Amino acid sequence: MITGDIKNQIDRIWDSFWSGGISNPLEVIEQITYLLFIRRLDDLHTLEGNKANRLKQAMERRIFPEGKDAKGRSYEDYRWSRFKHFAPADMFTVVGEHLFPYLRTDLARQLGNGDSTYAHHMKDARFTIPTPALLAKVVDMLDHVPMEERDTKGDVYEYMLAKIATAGQNGQFRTPRHIIRLMVEMTAAQPTDIICDPACGTAGFLVAAGEYLRERHPNLLHDAKLREHFHHQMFHGFDFDNTMLRIGSMNMLLHGVESPDIRYRDSLAQDHAGEEEKYTLVLANPPFAGSLDYENTAKDLLQIVKTKKTELLFLALFLRLLKPGGRAAVIVPDGVLFGSSKAHKELRRILVEDQKLDAVVSLPGGTFKPYAGVSTAILVFTKTNSGGTDSVWFYDVEADGWSLDDKRTPLLPEDKLGPVPKTALAEDEHAKNDLPDVLARWTKRAGAERERPRTAQSFCVAKADIASQGYDLSLNRYREVVHEAVEHRPPKEILAELWTLEEEIRRGMKELEGKLG
Repeated sequence: MITGDIKNQIDRIWDSFWSGGISNPLEVIEQITYLLFIRRLDDLHTLEGNKANRLKQAMERRIFPEGKDAKGRSYEDYRWSRFKHFAPADMFTVVGEHLFPYLRTDLARQLGNGDSTYAHHMKDARFTIPTPALLAKVVDMLDHVPMEERDTKGDVYEYMLAKIATAGQNGQFRTPRHIIRLMVEMTAAQPTDIICDPACGTAGFLVAAGEYLRERHPNLLHDAKLREHFHHQMFHGFDFDNTMLRIGSMNMLLHGVESPDIRYRDSLAQDHAGEEEKYTLVLANPPFAGSLDYENTAKDLLQIVKTKKTELLFLALFLRLLKPGGRAAVIVPDGVLFGSSKAHKELRRILVEDQKLDAVVSLPGGTFKPYAGVSTAILVFTKTNSGGTDSVWFYDVEADGWSLDDKRTPLLPEDKLGPVPKTALAEDEHAKNDLPDVLARWTKRAGAERERPRTAQSFCVAKADIASQGYDLSLNRYREVVHEAVEHRPPKEILAELWTLEEEIRRGMKELEGKLG
């Protein structure tokens, strides 16, 4: 958790960009990403130098070469620790005319395979800070932001990413972090998992899975084999927006993952035969309400379900990507749950009959406000290719800890928010945050939850009932409403009462006429 002082520093950096002429929040975070990466390169170079000095040998991997570049500038001037002391005009020249071209061309060769993911995404880096004064101001501010500890680095970057959403532009790229954490908790990532998000954006799901593993498996990185897997084979993210890829890669780096597989890919349009049955866990919030032409859609997905709707094609993709036994937690618009088209029904039938559908968690309508008002749900399922659905667990989330209007203000103190709050909720606070209750009941879905009536907030529905309803997965299809008992009086008693009332009105009218007349 970052302090108020650090948040204020970041706010000042953000304001400096805006007042300096860069108002697109994605461009702001992109330029900050480049500068943080450059600062990281200097730290790595220093570590390599210290190691070489201790061992009294030459540096194995020089990030900044010895000597001078083609324009006669010393490579030492490329280092953050050096140019941060330069006059603004000289700093602007070094960063814009020397360092950025180096990032785009020679960096992959200098870094080698270890950090090739980041080098790859920097190959088309653009330096768009418009003035020497703004660059000097931002470098000075960033230099004072503590980036030594992984937790702090990650939190700082997450706070910056949150500002993309609050700026109101491109906020759809950001899934609320408490919803991501709920999905990660429900799927319980394991140290041997191979995790994929085929529409990764800023890599929020992958970051959350990594943090979950560090918390729940604290000895994970002490095992050489598991550590290698964590840093190089576990995390995979695809996107077709290069800015998002750079931001997502930096997000992973600052959260302590050395070389994730974050790469360009149009997940629905390209042939992914090499990706088939490759992953053990899929976590995703794919694009909704899109439509593709058949000729632009991967043929293997159309074999699962013939549709142009992106939300259905992504579900088919998840089934294609997962290994047998692999599981998924994905966000879908409510239309997927009850849509009447042949493709909708067939995909739901596949989930229920051919795979193992574990849960449908209905989210409040305001979860994605102010960017989208669409109602959504989390689907949790396991790929089996041989069925296995016994009953499906439903939960109706009524409150997620934030107001459901466009402001999305927290309803509880920070330590009581999210699915795993640091402080236990008081009884009257549960109505403001259902997420801890979701997890508590989720663990009992094979036991006590089976006994809950369908009038409750969560309940189980047998597969046969779902099949009989045409595989409709909307919670309200199965919820039973409690009707209040109404006392019915005999008609004669009601008529007698009305007759008495009529007589009283007549007497009253006569008395009034007598007084007036």
